[in-house]
Amino acid sequence: MLLLKLGDSGAQVKQLQEKLKEAKFDPGTPDGQFGAGTEAAVKAFQKSEGLVADGVAGPRTLTKLGVLPAPVALPDTTASVQVSNVVKMFPDAPLGNIKTHLPNVLAALSAAKLGDRVMVLTALSTIRAETAGFAPISEFISRFNTSPNGHPFDLYDNRKDLGNKGRPDGDSFKGRGFVQLTGRSNYERIGDQIGQKLVANPDLANDSKVASDILAAFLQGVEIEIRTALSVGDFASARQAVNGGSHGLTEFTQAFRIGESLIT
Repeated sequence: MLLLKLGDSGAQVKQLQEKLKEAKFDPGTPDGQFGAGTEAAVKAFQKSEGLVADGVAGPRTLTKLGVLPAPVALPDTTASVQVSNVVKMFPDAPLGNIKTHLPNVLAALSAAKLGDRVMVLTALSTIRAETAGFAPISEFISRFNTSPNGHPFDLYDNRKDLGNKGRPDGDSFKGRGFVQLTGRSNYERIGDQIGQKLVANPDLANDSKVASDILAAFLQGVEIEIRTALSVGDFASARQAVNGGSHGLTEFTQAFRIGESLIT
């Protein structure tokens, strides 16, 4: 996945600098050296476009600048996705769950213009990694979210990066749904996107239709990163774009590869 950052150099950095100049965010002389001036210009451009202003030119920033091409609208394949094929991607899922939830997932992807083969496979593989049973679920208590002898999800209560404000936010905004939406700020942001008051009623995230809409909205937000990674077979980066790490990478990769041979 293409990332340009402080200390990098070369023709791609020069192209980035030239595009920044064209966009009226002057990095200084386009010399192919990613220095402090380029980093400041990138941050300013990112703020202007509502992107994360980290000064690193990743796929979303580069696409907005025209360094990378914007995703091309691809044919919607959702109508051709069969339960009989999805079953093979989910060896541990009850058939009833797939029959119940698959139509909602496909409808949400289609509505979000993510119904092409790559994004359908990504969505299904994400569900496989997050909830092998193909049903929206709540996060389980573990050592990663609950301290020894602590109340459930106490390690989330004061997570500023999640927008949590203390007890009971950890439990109220624990992971839910197909994509394990977590944290007050994410419930608020995605809720606004899909027209649901998730902060007031977080359990809605486990409703089949709402969970499907959340999944589609979440994938829409990292679509460029996912497509860029998968275009070169980088499953780890595609998984990281959704999960922020490598949890479930094996299941994600297995499901995607099985689906590739079944969904056309």
